[in-house]
Amino acid sequence: MRFLHPDGTTVHLGYCSNVHQAEDLRGVIAQLADHAEPVREHLGVDRLGIGLWLARGVVTELAADEEALGRLKTELLARGLETVTLNAFPYAGFHREVVKKDVYTPDWADEARLEYTLDCARVLAALLPDDTGLGSVSTLPLAWRTPWPQNRAEDARRALDRLTAGLAALESWTGRRIRVGFEPEPGCVVETTAQAVRELGGLDPDRLGVCLDACHLAVQFEDPPAALRRLADAGLPVVKLQASCAVEAQEPADPAARAALRRLAEPRFLHQTRTATADGVRGVDDLPDALDGELPDDSGPWRVHFHAPLHTDPEPPLRATADQLDQALAGLLGGPVAGCHHIEVETYTWSVLPEPPIDLAAGIAAELAWARDRLTGLGLKKDPA
Repeated sequence: MRFLHPDGTTVHLGYCSNVHQAEDLRGVIAQLADHAEPVREHLGVDRLGIGLWLARGVVTELAADEEALGRLKTELLARGLETVTLNAFPYAGFHREVVKKDVYTPDWADEARLEYTLDCARVLAALLPDDTGLGSVSTLPLAWRTPWPQNRAEDARRALDRLTAGLAALESWTGRRIRVGFEPEPGCVVETTAQAVRELGGLDPDRLGVCLDACHLAVQFEDPPAALRRLADAGLPVVKLQASCAVEAQEPADPAARAALRRLAEPRFLHQTRTATADGVRGVDDLPDALDGELPDDSGPWRVHFHAPLHTDPEPPLRATADQLDQALAGLLGGPVAGCHHIEVETYTWSVLPEPPIDLAAGIAAELAWARDRLTGLGLKKDPA
């Protein structure tokens, strides 16, 4: 879906396909028919944005085979779908039985991460709609925090210089600008916007910036307006917002809250958990660690990196941090950070909910409707084109 901002720019809203399992081109094309087109039909719109996650093998095929790339673009057009952003955070294997910390490999000190990201940018430049010249690719925030010795940090910085040069060459060749956004995430080298400023400051803002995930922002107890001001003051653009909600237990010692949290402690994904104490934010790397006593449950709420559906709260007495997402949307679209044109609903956890939905397309459509209503409430108008 497209919206017209009062400043005359176009804002794209879509959802991320990493919720669907597909690691070859046939599977990616099938998910457009099996999932994305039904989502569009549920919403009753002529055109729907889908932020594709393309595993390494798919990207390799598309980057090397113009016919395969043309087939994917034809399928998108035929089903009323458009792609302006890719999620290049997971490299492969995102739907294995256990993912956990494997999602952070290869990191930005590894040549494979640079090559994959540039291939994603080349593929996206070809997939962009004919009337759109700006795309975005989101990626991990350098690496998991350990081990991260100085020599690997230096390797990563050199890789970012090469990434900038590659993106500039791509724009010169295609006339299309692809920007890469590094996504702060709890537990990584870059967890917060303050760390983003420290680690990513001085990069070319025309090519590189931040992908802001509202769930991660909430888990780290960052104040959205302050975080956005910090990025703006540092000249770090938000190239993409992932519209997502964390899970919060306001009284984590409550037996009902703990029982509900235990039902979220599933084995596939990492669910970093944080609490705000008098001495600052404290955290553990996974929800089971918190439940086993490694995080205080008497000092304040717990927030969990579990992407909750936007339009509904999780099992009571838990809640979703939709208020944090509201503040991020308001700040990005009416506040100090200009130039965020891509908003992506990224609830990849539907399949690991305690009660997965019977109709996934209807659930994703309900999330997109929630986001659409927030955008129109902020003064954006649906693009009639």
